[in-house]
Amino acid sequence: MKFVQRINALFFMVLLLGFSQYALAEPGLWKVEKNGVTSYLFGTVHVGDNSMKGLPSKVTKALDNSDKVIVEVDISAISPMEMQRRSLPFMMLKNGKTLQSELSPENYAKLQKYFADKSIDIAMFKNLAPWAVMVTMMQMEFQSVGFSDQYGIDKQVLAYAQEHKISVGELETLERQMEMFEHLAIMNDKMIEETFDQLADVDTYFFGLIKAWKSGDMKTLTQFYNESFDDSQYGQLSEQVMLIDRNNDWVNQLSTRIGKEKLFIAVGALHLPEQHGLLKQLTDKGFTVTRI
Repeated sequence: MKFVQRINALFFMVLLLGFSQYALAEPGLWKVEKNGVTSYLFGTVHVGDNSMKGLPSKVTKALDNSDKVIVEVDISAISPMEMQRRSLPFMMLKNGKTLQSELSPENYAKLQKYFADKSIDIAMFKNLAPWAVMVTMMQMEFQSVGFSDQYGIDKQVLAYAQEHKISVGELETLERQMEMFEHLAIMNDKMIEETFDQLADVDTYFFGLIKAWKSGDMKTLTQFYNESFDDSQYGQLSEQVMLIDRNNDWVNQLSTRIGKEKLFIAVGALHLPEQHGLLKQLTDKGFTVTRI
């Protein structure tokens, strides 16, 4: 559970699986009000399948009532070539380091076997940082079961905004997101180990989380959050880097605008719950937060 939720909050690509049928309930959407001005807060997931095509009507109504959409990073404004140019400096190892030098012999051997079983030579990844290899693995697994970012909720929100000429803003840059992986580099082995754990049990680590999102089940999402960010060194570091620091920064940005502008704020669902989540922080700052 741990890896998936941490990365869900971070990476601009697709690091959560959806499953095949909608639940009867809908994803959680909140009004955030002050001074008679309403904004909206929507927790998203970043990948899906064809069954997830189309935003719920309550979400499109909220978008129609907003003057600006705010996302983590506006990937719709970045071309594939530009994305590659800006990403590669973070993905490539430096100073003579290699993928093999950054991992234990045991974990490197597991990676070597994983790629060999797919008829891929691990030498292709020799100079990639372990987190970049990890993301590659996850994308391969998503694609193999029919999921992509095309049906991710973030991308659909951006497409709706573009179609209806709603301006878009972002909370951080692509570079800011990728820099966070560097803070986790001291735990490369743990990251790879957890990736293999989750790939071995997709039903537990992916489908359960996305089911909770689709049904708007905040109790289960909160449970996943607490299981993810446990008291281990990796759990605490990941929570601080991936969620707490970012949430604090976002609240500082948003609290000066909510109540003055009509915003539709769409961020990864794991940014919402618990004491450092956006829901509590905005409430503590005096905004009226009401679930729709």
